[in-house]
Amino acid sequence: MGLQVALNHRTEYRYDKAVKLGPQVIRLRPAPHCRTPILSYSLNLTPADHTLNWQLDVHHNHVARAFFQNKTTEFAVDVDLVADLSSFNPFDFFLEPGVEEYPFEYAPDLARDLEPYRAVEPAGPLLQTFLDKVSGGKRGTIGFLVDLNRSLRDEIGYVTRLDPGVQPCEQTLEQRMGSCRDSAWLLVQILRHLGIAARFVSGYLIQIRADESDPDGPQTDSADFHAWAEAFLPGAGWIGMDPTSGLFAGEGHIPLVCTPSASNAAPIEGTVEPANVDFGYSMSIRRLNDTPRLSRPFSDQDWARVEQVAHTVDADLKAQDVRLTMGGEPTFVGLDEPESPQWNIDAVGPMKRSRGLALIQCLRETTAPGAMLHYGQGKWYPGEPLPRWALSCFWRSDGVPVWENVDLIAREDEEYGFSAADALAFMEALTRRLQVSADNALPAFSEPEAAEPAGYILPIRRRKPAGRLCWSSQLWFPRPERLLLTPGDSPIGFRISTESMPWVAPDEIQYEHEAAPFADRVSLPSHPARRMDLFEKNPEADPLPALSSTAGTATELIRPSLCVQARDGRLHVFLPYASKLADYLDLLAAVEDTCQYLQKPVWLEGYAPPSDPRLRSFSVTPDQQLG
Repeated sequence: MGLQVALNHRTEYRYDKAVKLGPQVIRLRPAPHCRTPILSYSLNLTPADHTLNWQLDVHHNHVARAFFQNKTTEFAVDVDLVADLSSFNPFDFFLEPGVEEYPFEYAPDLARDLEPYRAVEPAGPLLQTFLDKVSGGKRGTIGFLVDLNRSLRDEIGYVTRLDPGVQPCEQTLEQRMGSCRDSAWLLVQILRHLGIAARFVSGYLIQIRADESDPDGPQTDSADFHAWAEAFLPGAGWIGMDPTSGLFAGEGHIPLVCTPSASNAAPIEGTVEPANVDFGYSMSIRRLNDTPRLSRPFSDQDWARVEQVAHTVDADLKAQDVRLTMGGEPTFVGLDEPESPQWNIDAVGPMKRSRGLALIQCLRETTAPGAMLHYGQGKWYPGEPLPRWALSCFWRSDGVPVWENVDLIAREDEEYGFSAADALAFMEALTRRLQVSADNALPAFSEPEAAEPAGYILPIRRRKPAGRLCWSSQLWFPRPERLLLTPGDSPIGFRISTESMPWVAPDEIQYEHEAAPFADRVSLPSHPARRMDLFEKNPEADPLPALSSTAGTATELIRPSLCVQARDGRLHVFLPYASKLADYLDLLAAVEDTCQYLQKPVWLEGYAPPSDPRLRSFSVTPDQQLG
């Protein structure tokens, strides 16, 4: 709960004689769509002998109708309310498809419903000049409205004007000056001329003095009558725009009445017998609480109490051997182009990806120098053509490096110029390092008539002939004449059809296991398996049958495929699925040895390491900025 304030608003009419009051219409109750929580509200009238009926008018405003039986020398309206000024994001909404860019068209049925809010007054020459200046080609709807609101703030100066009603738009533009209601009505007309439904809003504006000195901000807590405009955006509803400040309506804006015309937004309206009258008006607010915040921290006494509680909690956690890990998803937003859609409403974007790569490379250097960087796929949401990218960093908790030479991890901002020929050379060298047959490295094509392969696929399994743990590229399926990938631009390891490469049961292998507390885990090597000598050795043939003798009792089926592909001038290595972390690390060591042997950096993608408590990780992923 945020700062709570109590507002009192009193309007008073004193007559020089007793008069008969006709029906009075009072529009001083926060509108149903008010986003600021109203914790309590009361309306009190003088004289006390009256009848009060509440109703919703045709525009869905709260309206009180008061009837008085006897004559009176005084008529007073007292409003008391308590508002919770918790901050909210005025941009916390989604627009419907087709409305994200301006100009847009309302659906026919909706356009008919909005007709009262689309009616325009004839545009004079000054208004037409302004409209010509702000209209143009397609652009983001939200950005367009933000700029329009700011331009009107810069164009029209604010002045307190006691004359009733709103002045014509031409007069406001000519004088470059107007009250809040003049600027609000001008904005309503501009929006309607631009094809956007808009309405006039009258309400309270609560402004809280800043904790730190701000010459441009409010110097005291205050509340005033104010006027602004609301635009209707499909998917978002009515969105408040305050042309006096150039900001979208926030928690301090409390709408009381919203109408197509400013003339129908009077807070109090009614008839009375002719008489001389003294009019009085007052509005005040007071804070009911004052919650601690960054700009006004706890007092020393409060901090001492907080620290005392924290030390007590720490002692309890230590006594009970409770171990804490970091959770949650810290959010990073780029400093460049902060208004760009990719930092606000779009999940992905080119700058977001490049900043993500820079961030994870920096985090690896400072927190896990021996980690591998894995560029994989993340969440896939309905309506999105491909899964979002996910940049991950994996390292061993015991400090043994997973990937030693950071220079062998390809960078996006460098041009390497690698081609399909480099991918083939890398695959051939990797087969020697793994001691498997290079004859089983299959060229894969994206198009039936393509002359050059998109990359190379090596079916690879962990096997144990004669008690010797090794890798094998022996095919368990007929060799295809031409391996054709499924259409798409994802890594080729995700595009292998089951017709080309069917599922297979893995061999049942006995591994050496760790001591407690990881007795159920396969032992990990004490250092990366560096075997540069294997590049000069010819591999032995796999003597085992193509299919495992225990296939009938297998608990899983796999399609393990290690792929090498040249893409965007880089070499991409697609790592296959491995159920044991030790096997995954052995493959990774072979890839790094091959990079060192050929002096060619690679981009690691495909399957991430299997879940294992001896492996730690963090990821950088894209998302919408919603809050």
